[in-house]
Amino acid sequence: MRITVSVNGQSYTRDVEPRLLLVHFLRDELDLTGTHWGCDTSNCGVCTVQLDGVPVKSCTVLAVMADGHEVTTVEGLERDGELDAVQKGFVECHGLQCGFCTPGMLLTARALLDRHPDPDESQIREAISGQLCRCTGYENIVRSIRWAAEAK
Repeated sequence: MRITVSVNGQSYTRDVEPRLLLVHFLRDELDLTGTHWGCDTSNCGVCTVQLDGVPVKSCTVLAVMADGHEVTTVEGLERDGELDAVQKGFVECHGLQCGFCTPGMLLTARALLDRHPDPDESQIREAISGQLCRCTGYENIVRSIRWAAEAK
């Protein structure tokens, strides 16, 4: 099946199998390996990307469902050599450990801040509740997102 998807502002047209998952399309067809592949059951959230600005778990979205839509991956957060405020917050507040969950956390946080520029701690925790981090107690992740909100 032929699809055309805008990924990080660039249009891609590819022939894909109808059952190809978006995570595999991004990683294997487009070589965008920042999107991680974890549990394959939508439990961990490491494969989260934005589809038309909404965080989705790309292991449960077929590539054909993204046809005609805009996908943002972690590679698309940086603009003109400048890190997004969320990326800067994770650096400043040590919001990452091993980095496996980080791309999904960053995209979820960016979507939250786009909708609610000044979220409180409970809103942040609810937004990232579908993201599993096995390294931290989430304190530095929450702090990183608050840093980004305050940095604007």
